[in-house]
Amino acid sequence: MGAPAVDTQVALHGRDPELAALERVLTTAAAGSSAVLVLRGAAGIGKTALLDHAARRAAGFLTVSVAGVESEMELPFASLHQLCAPLLDRLHELPGPQRNALSVVFGLREQESQEGGEGEAAPPQRFLVGLAVLGLLARAAEDRPLACLVDDAQWLDDASGQALAFAARRLMAEPVALVLAVREPEGDRALAGLPELRLGGLSERDARALLTSVVNVPLDPLVRDRIVAEAHGNPMALLQLPAALSPAELAGGFWLPEGRPVAGSIEGCFHQRFRSLPPDSRRLLLTAAAEPTGDAGLLWRAAGLQGIPADAGAAAEAAGLVEFGARVRFHHPLVRSAVYRRTPAPNRRTAHRALAEATDPHLDPDRRAWHRAHAAVRPEESVASDLERSAGRAQRRGGAAAAASFLGRAAELTPGPARRVARALSAAQAAIDAGGADQAHDLLAVAEAGPLDVLQRARLERLRARLVFSQERGGDAPGLLLDAARRLAPLDAVLARDTLLEAFGAAMFAGRLSTGPGLREVAEAVRAGPPPPSPPRVVDVLLDSVARLVVDGHAAGADAVRHTLRVVRQEQGAGATDPDRRWLWLACRVTPEPLAPELWDDDAWRELATGAVDIAREAGALAVLPMSLTYLACFHVFAGGFDTAQALIDEATAISEAVGGVPMMYTSLVLAAWRAHEAPARELIRATAEEVAARGEGRVLSLAEYATAVLENGLGHYDAALDAATHVCRYEEPGFHGWALVELIEAAARSGRPELAAPALESLSARTRAGGTEWALGVEACSRALLSDDRAADALYREAIDRLARCRIAVHLARARLLYGEWLRRRNRRQESRTQLRTAYEAFGAFGADGFAERARRELLATGETVRKRAADTATELTGQESQVAGLARDGHTNSEIGARLFISPRTVEWHLGNVFAKLGVSSRRQLRSVLSPP
Repeated sequence: MGAPAVDTQVALHGRDPELAALERVLTTAAAGSSAVLVLRGAAGIGKTALLDHAARRAAGFLTVSVAGVESEMELPFASLHQLCAPLLDRLHELPGPQRNALSVVFGLREQESQEGGEGEAAPPQRFLVGLAVLGLLARAAEDRPLACLVDDAQWLDDASGQALAFAARRLMAEPVALVLAVREPEGDRALAGLPELRLGGLSERDARALLTSVVNVPLDPLVRDRIVAEAHGNPMALLQLPAALSPAELAGGFWLPEGRPVAGSIEGCFHQRFRSLPPDSRRLLLTAAAEPTGDAGLLWRAAGLQGIPADAGAAAEAAGLVEFGARVRFHHPLVRSAVYRRTPAPNRRTAHRALAEATDPHLDPDRRAWHRAHAAVRPEESVASDLERSAGRAQRRGGAAAAASFLGRAAELTPGPARRVARALSAAQAAIDAGGADQAHDLLAVAEAGPLDVLQRARLERLRARLVFSQERGGDAPGLLLDAARRLAPLDAVLARDTLLEAFGAAMFAGRLSTGPGLREVAEAVRAGPPPPSPPRVVDVLLDSVARLVVDGHAAGADAVRHTLRVVRQEQGAGATDPDRRWLWLACRVTPEPLAPELWDDDAWRELATGAVDIAREAGALAVLPMSLTYLACFHVFAGGFDTAQALIDEATAISEAVGGVPMMYTSLVLAAWRAHEAPARELIRATAEEVAARGEGRVLSLAEYATAVLENGLGHYDAALDAATHVCRYEEPGFHGWALVELIEAAARSGRPELAAPALESLSARTRAGGTEWALGVEACSRALLSDDRAADALYREAIDRLARCRIAVHLARARLLYGEWLRRRNRRQESRTQLRTAYEAFGAFGADGFAERARRELLATGETVRKRAADTATELTGQESQVAGLARDGHTNSEIGARLFISPRTVEWHLGNVFAKLGVSSRRQLRSVLSPP
């Protein structure tokens, strides 16, 4: 972004729409709201010129900028540090966890270990860093608007790109303009979905006008037309191609285009100017191209080590390729790539060697190791060791992708075969953790080619199985993980049990679509495998109890699961200091639905779900938080809090999108079925089923069928509900099989098929009696009433209502009242039926369960009751995030506390509250308590 102003102005010829879009971004930020824009286009199309224009137009703004450099993509948080460096005087204003996270990843302090100083320090969660960046930008913009300009964002290191993408998606009411330029076709997936502007080529008319404006010698019409055709409307090509031609070629019509891609032609022009420089100037410019930070002091130290004189930069500046000052700035990013890429490898290694020698090993050991690696001609253990240490530092800072790159390069430079295998395995594990499937495949191939001992072979098989699971979910993953666990059992018992846990997860995801072992086979392997360590980890208690539940059934396994739930609840209450917190993952995902509903324990469900969300929020564990929010949302669906559930789903979706994950659709399916907005619900179920079937996720396919059964029962389509419920009940999916049995029994009873309902009731009773809670016994009584004679049915319906009224599962209470009311009306007990039906109708209406509400309304009309149309609830006017902000404000949380919980800035909280007050007709937080229902 250091092009001279005159060149920038010329390069913007014909870009009026793009300039107007930039002006809107800056105007929006100046007015106090955030604006984000991603500029996408080919190299030389004008992105850098637009960023330079934005920098000049941002009068009154605090402006910070950074440009990604391809060769620096391995250094974690390097680009983010450069961007945020001018803002770090506000770092102390951030909340403690955010301040610490940013300090650690920027190398300003070391990460602290767990309580008591025991164990290795866990790295900051990647997206806690994103939250910290969001907070830092918001703080920096308090005094005056902030403009953040990022060029070549496709070359940001992975950690920096993800943190910036997270912040970009959460900016809302802050006076921040964030403009990022991305070169196509490389692109940047992390920025997908953000507001964007795609830059095309100039029109032929504008291209000719631009070309004419920069050529000061006679221009043959044929040459002009050839240059315009070769440039394809690319402004940089139009500016640089003529500079590479002699006056005779321009005027005489003898130039012929080379037919190369535009970016290659532009680089060729820059490289031609580079080659015309004196040798010392070329060496200086190459060294600058190899040093991506633009640190002038480092550059001149490296130049001195190579014997390059101090005046060597003058010719390069005169050629318009670079500017030397406090920072080194290339005229355009393509100049750097033209110089570096087209210079022979030995010359590049010489530059990197000088830069490594000039870099302080204490102040910047990672950059020194990086330069040493690029300077290496052959394997060298000292370089590999430096890279291994850099990988360790990257992992402690949360840079998994960078750690994988460092370790992978360390493996390449390791002379000893045994050490090379160990480093390749470590690199493969880091690559899998970072989501780098292709890199992990290559690294596993490197490891497999070496001399593997028995444990290393077992670790390799486990990593290969994990890689398959990360890509397919179902398919071969359960079998591969189970085989790896068996291989590890005599070698590393703890790792074997961890692998059995992963096999459980793979088998549950695969469900009916599994091509290998199912849950029972994995559970039997747990029983036959190595015992847990002493004392057992929470994860071991969970693993063993779930295995017992699967193998021995609910009657025998329920007590073990109840004990596990108590242990997990105690762990949550104690603060959950387990460094890896896998027990939190398992509590949410071992089924992968929660364990508590398997035992119909609504108290444990609520406590575990709330605790999981609180812990994930506090830790900034945004990779886990969407799962925890979905878990809690599902509880609120069954508790009748549909709006709360939707707000939690919206938050989970927003975080998943911010971190580049796939939104979890489990609870969305269930909520859509209960809401019964028929057309969108059917489309969601259809699309989800199609998507998960292609991924081999049989479990979610079953959940879609359960949702269909709920939807059809609510609409009164009992035959369709019976078909869906019968199909899903063929597969005993942990977590919601009991719920599916409830739908089957009701649908079969209403369809006149009691012979199908009876065995389902027997299966349900085995589960509910093992659970023994009011929820369990109330559901069983209601289901049994559907198949009983009149006298028994009356008592059973009353028992069901009495029991369900003492638990939190409001939707099942309302359904029990609906079924009892329907039963009473059919026996001409109209007055009694009206009482039950009216209560059910009002409850379903309050929840937003439109299908069941309509069923209750039809029954009320049949009793002769006049059904009053419900007034709209003002709370339904609020968006999901407004509902969350309003609820937290009602409960007494400050704007800062709300912002920290919802991953937004306090200013955005204030903006949301303004909207809430206007919609609800209140003027203070205290008044929210009177217009919003309690949690």
